[in-house]
Amino acid sequence: MGKLIYGSEVSITFEDRLLAHLQFVIGAKLRRNEAFYFGWKDDPRAGDGRSVIWIHPSVPLRFKYSGSVPIDLNRAWIDALNVTANSAHGLSVIAEPAPSRTGQVA
Repeated sequence: MGKLIYGSEVSITFEDRLLAHLQFVIGAKLRRNEAFYFGWKDDPRAGDGRSVIWIHPSVPLRFKYSGSVPIDLNRAWIDALNVTANSAHGLSVIAEPAPSRTGQVA
């Protein structure tokens, strides 16, 4: 389990595979200087609700992985996450779809 650390107050735990895909999508939006909402379902130990934060390029962001092996990215998942990231509701954590015909992202 890795962590997405945003600013000095927010630390969210995600599986490394999901975290790698989020890093790709979030990084692409921040490179374009785009701010956006990011939401996820909270862990049941944290109350089983949901949380949303406003991601802005000026706030420090860190991705901390528990494993050391680079993760092969699924293009279909990146595309699906991008669709949510570009919606009015913002980036949402969604289940990984089957890989597309183009397969993996380098």
